[in-house]
Amino acid sequence: MNRRALAVAELQARIGHLFSDPDLLERALTHSSVGNGGSKIRDNERLEFLGDRVLNLLAAEQLTEVRPAAREGELSRCMNQLVNSQTCARVSRNIGLRDALRVDASASKVGARDSDRVLGDACEAVMAALYLDGGLETARTFFRRFWVEEFQDLDAPRSKDAKTLLQEWAMGRGLPAPDYVVVDRRGPSHAPNFTIEVRLPGYDAETATGGSKREAEKAAAALMLTKRELEP
Repeated sequence: MNRRALAVAELQARIGHLFSDPDLLERALTHSSVGNGGSKIRDNERLEFLGDRVLNLLAAEQLTEVRPAAREGELSRCMNQLVNSQTCARVSRNIGLRDALRVDASASKVGARDSDRVLGDACEAVMAALYLDGGLETARTFFRRFWVEEFQDLDAPRSKDAKTLLQEWAMGRGLPAPDYVVVDRRGPSHAPNFTIEVRLPGYDAETATGGSKREAEKAAAALMLTKRELEP
């Protein structure tokens, strides 16, 4: 058994479901970069579309159960925390999905396998595969098992991200808002890699890269904060 096949077997063991249709799981784990040369390989984009809807249903279902007195605004806020690419990416890492992914070598080189977006999309695709292979109850069991910590953290104070902290730090010194400039963009359209430079008058610019502009901006802000001897 090769390394990836072992990772797929371990993934099924972690999620507690042995697929009766292994091809369904394989499709859920296949990134759109595979087969870009023209071969007709089915990737996980359509499953991601379905999985997003299944995930939203299950999150809304459990939220209304655990917060029977919550108003719509509170429920919407909680939904935004439970259903987003960062949350899905955390779940992907917890279940070992990263090593089970099928990603083109060029996309892997530019960090696709570690991208929150790629991992989050794959998590939604796996959710759809579970739903199609085992029904809604199978998908529900997966959701309620691997979103436990996310529900526990719903009321935890949310720390500010590096961009917000850097802006507050600059304003406190009478400086304008930090300026973020794209200085380089590489990689294919399905897995871009951005290099962002953050600039503040009177300070050396700092540069960082990421799989999206937002990721790169946060990394650049964190680097500038670190060099200003602040906690990002």
